Parts: sequence; C-alpha cells; structure tokens
Amino acid sequence: MVDAIEKNLERGIKLLNSISDEEYSDCTVPPYYSSIGNNMRHILDVFSCIFKGVDNGIIDFSDRERNELAQQKTQAGIAYFNAILEGLQKIKNHDFDTIVAVTDDLGTGKVTANYTLGSALIQAHSHTIHHYASIGFIINQLGIELPDADFGYNPTTPRKEIKEVIK
Repeated sequence: MVDAIEKNLERGIKLLNSISDEEYSDCTVPPYYSSIGNNMRHILDVFSCIFKGVDNGIIDFSDRERNELAQQKTQAGIAYFNAILEGLQKIKNHDFDTIVAVTDDLGTGKVTANYTLGSALIQAHSHTIHHYASIGFIINQLGIELPDADFGYNPTTPRKEIKEVIK
C-alpha cells in the first residue's frame, strides 16, 4: 500500500519540478479559481492529519495545516511532499488493521467514524488521485504538459473507453 501511495505522490513532485512558482500559484482558471498549489497543499494536508493522529488513534481531517507557502512556492510544496513521504516511511510497519477514530466536517458539522488505519490511507490516496484530476484540468487550461500519462487517472479507470470518448 505504501509503495503505491509513494509512487503517486512522486508524480506530484515531478510536476512541481517542471513548473514555475507563477504557474503553481495561478488562481485564474474558472470555475473554482483554485491553483495547482492549492490542490497540492490540500492533498498533503490530508496525509499530515493521518500522521498527526496515528499514535493516539484519533485522526481529524478538518484539522489541516493550510500552509500558504506550500501552495505558493514549488520548493515549499516539494518540501511538504518530502515530509509526507518521510511520514509514510515512519508508519510503513504499523498494523494497518488498527482501528482509528476519523473525524471530518461533512458540511453540517463534524462526524466521527471508526476506520482502520489502512482505510484512512486508502481514502487519502484516492483523494490524491481525485485532486490530481482537478489539477490536470488546471494544467490543461494553463497550457502546461502533464508530467506523465497516468497523472490524475485512477488505476481502475478503463483507459480504452477514455480514448474512445476523446475521439
């Protein structure tokens, strides 16, 4: 599991190494006016929440860092990615079947449910892919090339059907 997550996060670093701070922080693309950096920082905040709560078994996805520098400067974003990758290495040998209390605000207030640590990591990984797809839209609108052909695609997405739709 950790290897797949690391591979996916490394795609983000690859993108950040290929774009400028201006492209990274550009908030001009409608309809959400969110930058590549906003999305990247948000992705990493979710993993950070897991790491903050892993030892006490309480993970609060609404208690995010929201480090503005990490969403404005590519080098700060890369540093955040590297910190998250280090965090993954630290929990790599944890029992992923351990029950943790996960809290999030679903729009009507905070809700807490029991997850396994593994399910929280899977959710964070899927969330990353979802945001990479949003970033892919922003990248396209800004005229930037995708870092690789799999950026933003869920591994279960049938690629043949996508190509047929594009025709």
